[in-house]
Amino acid sequence: MKKQTRKYSAAQPNHPRVHKVTFMLNDEEHKAVQRYLARYKIANKSRWYRETILTHIVRTLEEDYPTLFNENEMRR
Repeated sequence: MKKQTRKYSAAQPNHPRVHKVTFMLNDEEHKAVQRYLARYKIANKSRWYRETILTHIVRTLEEDYPTLFNENEMRR
């Protein structure tokens, strides 16, 4: 029997996940997520939710990062 290898490394022992986050979806949202996961063959939903949410948060924080000049002054 072939030994299965992990595609992704396990969670870092220095950074254990100890904070649980729970949220609810309505039927349409749940169907959309299930369809997406099936279409792109995503088996680890927890990892996908975590990466998707944190990617959005990091991108938003980078866009909102304070600058020396406001946007109008930079476009001149």
